[in-house]
Amino acid sequence: MIDILTFGCRLNGFESEVLRETAAKAGLDDAVIVNTCAVTAEAERQARQAIRKLRRERPGVRIIVTGCAAQVNAKSFADMPEVDRVLGNAAKLDVGVLLSSERLVVSNLKDLAELAPHLIEGFEGRSRAFVQIQQGCDHGCTFCIVPQARGPSRSIAVERILAQAEKLVEVGYLEIVLTGVDIASWGRLDQLIISLLKAVPGIERLRLTSMDPAEITPELIALFKSEPRLMGHLHLSMQSGADAVLKRMARRHRRVDLLRLRDGLPDIALGADLIAGFPAESEADHQETLELVERLGMAHLHVFPFSSRPGTPAARWKRLPGDVVKLRAADLRQAGERQSEKLRTSFVGKSVCVLVEETGRGLSEAYLPVVFEGGVPGTIATVQIDGVQKDRLQASIVS
Repeated sequence: MIDILTFGCRLNGFESEVLRETAAKAGLDDAVIVNTCAVTAEAERQARQAIRKLRRERPGVRIIVTGCAAQVNAKSFADMPEVDRVLGNAAKLDVGVLLSSERLVVSNLKDLAELAPHLIEGFEGRSRAFVQIQQGCDHGCTFCIVPQARGPSRSIAVERILAQAEKLVEVGYLEIVLTGVDIASWGRLDQLIISLLKAVPGIERLRLTSMDPAEITPELIALFKSEPRLMGHLHLSMQSGADAVLKRMARRHRRVDLLRLRDGLPDIALGADLIAGFPAESEADHQETLELVERLGMAHLHVFPFSSRPGTPAARWKRLPGDVVKLRAADLRQAGERQSEKLRTSFVGKSVCVLVEETGRGLSEAYLPVVFEGGVPGTIATVQIDGVQKDRLQASIVS
């Protein structure tokens, strides 16, 4: 039996399902695969803590560490006495490598030009299915270690994307989520969406994972307005709302791009990744970000205190005091919660469509959790929103 412990992004979640199927078909058993994240030092710390706990609780099991942290810090994981094997991101989905006994298999990702797509049959315990369209990143954000962990941007051919989506719809998935490291770099994302929804009419809901604001085109905005199957929810890799900080981060968007996006899509639910306390961020910069969160109605925030990543330009810069970073992260989370509460309240008394994830619980088009009585997992139900219950909507099924 294979157990998989996943940290980090949705792409890691997708790859964990590929790993589960690959390992099962290869006959690999009695092992735990730890699929790590390297975005922050805290993510790496949590992975190490989990590995130590696994070894205490299951002393005889093989522990295989892979993912982004294993890619960029392979030796440090290999030096852990609890770890049996370490596999880099290019190696982890290779059946031959999985079945081998080589303890450390990590390759250089810089020269990778192609991406081998993986067709999978489903997602254990999930009512939504993820389809990878892209891997890697070509941008050089000064804080980010992802290009080192994932390699250059490589896209999957449209034919393979359509085949994967069709396969998942055939087994009953109604919502498809397009995922990757930088999905906007796939190419004409609006054309891919049009092709996908035309070729696979069984997709009832299509959702996008995190988007670079610099790549949200007028054509994509128009598609959000005209295509009801494209969910009205966007999560942005925003990072800051202050132009001075965005410039220091080497981000390609500015405040005006975010304001134009909100003007173009006034009703869409917005979320964002934000870094609190970036080096040289002033109090005025922080206030600009808070103001923009409020102005844009950012209801789904992922706030990360700045984490220095070895090998990145920002790692060489003077950091802000830890207590300042902590307070700014708390400010941002509070601002996000205020906007989330406003968004939830705005749906009271309205009818919405919900993907039932398990009996009594589902997810709205705006990516809000909804609770209700009954419901068949994997189906889409129309519900009446009766009120707000803490961080979720309380509803009654209409049909």
